[in-house]
Amino acid sequence: MPSLGVPELLIILVIIVVIFGVGRLPEIGGAIGKSIREFKTQMTDEEKDAAEAAKNATDDTADKE
Repeated sequence: MPSLGVPELLIILVIIVVIFGVGRLPEIGGAIGKSIREFKTQMTDEEKDAAEAAKNATDDTADKE
């Protein structure tokens, strides 16, 4: 997959400005940032839960022996 260069990014930015307008860009950026933060939080919580479940599973197996 080809990488995006500066000209491509500028074209994408112009299209976004035309579609949403300059006034809504900060609002859209804030919403995207909030979504990314929430996603990262959920991923770390899920990783913690999975690690805890694995630890409990190994502890239960050790107790049975």
